[in-house]
Amino acid sequence: MRWLMIGAGYSAQTLARLIAGEAAAVSGTTRDTVKFGALEASGISPLEFDGSSIPQALAQEMSRATHLLHSAAPGSGSDPLLTLLGASLAEAMPKLRWAGYLSTVGVYGNHDGNWVDEESACLATSKRGIARVQAERQWLDVGKASGITVAVLRLAGIYGPGRNAFTKLEDGTAHRIVKQGQLFSRIHVADIAAATRHLAESGVGGIFNLADNEPAPPQDVIAYAAELMGVEPPPEIPFEEAEMSPMARSFYADSRRVSNARLNASGYELKYPDYRTALSAMWREGSWR
Repeated sequence: MRWLMIGAGYSAQTLARLIAGEAAAVSGTTRDTVKFGALEASGISPLEFDGSSIPQALAQEMSRATHLLHSAAPGSGSDPLLTLLGASLAEAMPKLRWAGYLSTVGVYGNHDGNWVDEESACLATSKRGIARVQAERQWLDVGKASGITVAVLRLAGIYGPGRNAFTKLEDGTAHRIVKQGQLFSRIHVADIAAATRHLAESGVGGIFNLADNEPAPPQDVIAYAAELMGVEPPPEIPFEEAEMSPMARSFYADSRRVSNARLNASGYELKYPDYRTALSAMWREGSWR
């Protein structure tokens, strides 16, 4: 496999470390050349891509890539790469066999705490959510037209080393905001990477939810992490009284339980099936920083 990662951020870098020694080559893009060092440390050959044009170095890697992981956020309702390439994706990437598009479970919008699966209605009302729905459709349509297998991976809330309840407790940014009936789904970044590799190696396309087995109230996650650390958790704050940015408040507008049954049926077994398993392992191993 020769991988190209468009928008090589946290999840893509985790995948790159996972497939080190397996892949023939791994390259990835970033808008900021300052981040080249971080990409190289993860085993990624860095390329610059700001979404406005395709540089020659990127075009060369596109012509050789067999597998694509795309995690760059859509622009104003359209995907930056497909905006430039359109229906010529297969022409620009003639060796491409599988493409994974990292989306978000935010496309489902609010389902009042009920279960959602890949067939559920996408009720997103935010600009971010609507843009993701449109970008998903673009990728699936281009894949079908080009004969390229495309998997849309809808990610739940991502956590892992450096991004978790422990780090929030340590730096004082942890809060326990309580909204009656509020549930969030989440996924450890190691499972994002391993599930992506599994689907790519299997050559499977379609839409998949990447979420663990236990949607839970966010305040419970903070409380469990505090218990492991041996510190007092922050006090519970009713949602109505909480001071939050408009962005943070928008996340509490949606409540749902995200089913991972389709991912399980594909043959993938979660390494971290719930937040307690993950946090306990991260604390025990010292892998949370």
